[in-house]
Amino acid sequence: MAQQTAYELFYWPGLPGRGEFVRLALEAAGAPYTDHARHPNGLAAMQALLDAANQSCPPFAPPFLRDGPLLIGQTAAILLHLGRRHGLAPAAEADRLWCHQIQLTIADLVTEAHDTHHPVSASLYYEEQKPEAARRAQDFRDNRMPKFLGWFERILAANPAGSSHLVDQAPSYADLSLFQAVEGLRYAFPHASARALRKAPHVAALAASVAGWPRIAAYLASPRRQPFNQNGIFRHYPELDA
Repeated sequence: MAQQTAYELFYWPGLPGRGEFVRLALEAAGAPYTDHARHPNGLAAMQALLDAANQSCPPFAPPFLRDGPLLIGQTAAILLHLGRRHGLAPAAEADRLWCHQIQLTIADLVTEAHDTHHPVSASLYYEEQKPEAARRAQDFRDNRMPKFLGWFERILAANPAGSSHLVDQAPSYADLSLFQAVEGLRYAFPHASARALRKAPHVAALAASVAGWPRIAAYLASPRRQPFNQNGIFRHYPELDA
């Protein structure tokens, strides 16, 4: 049975980032939640939990989710928890582990996308590492993005005819996360992602399908959906999409 008490999501205000992967799962599940990133004191509340000395299992960084006495960090771990509770993960253990493996691979893709504009250090401005970013982005465009999307394409192409899901012919948090990753790539690398997605038509079809799920479509049309911007993981610098 889905939990009735509202979850609490903590993330940086003003950007979708990794928190958006959790929001999509909560929205798809129709689960009540408080998004502290949208509250005036949300940043202070998040920092207080990060700094609390009495946390036995402190999160390293946002996003993290509070579910009653549980405080869960790491996007993939949060989705593993929500997926099982809200029917967004397979029932069979082998399929559940496969879904989690896909999610962790999506996390790798997201990290590599981020590192195109911050290849030296996250503490430096993009302008301080532009030559390195240009080299990293070229490899990402030419090699890494096609390799990741090609792997997802292989999974989807091997599924039974008519299935538009990554796992077990049923919606899962992996579908939602791949949708968000594709949207991020389209924002950051409109030209390179268009080329890569032409070779991954099943991935493009999955992203379009997820956007049409009724609860997701309603969420995307609402003010709760935060737009991509130049402060997040996915950033559009035209010179990196050459």
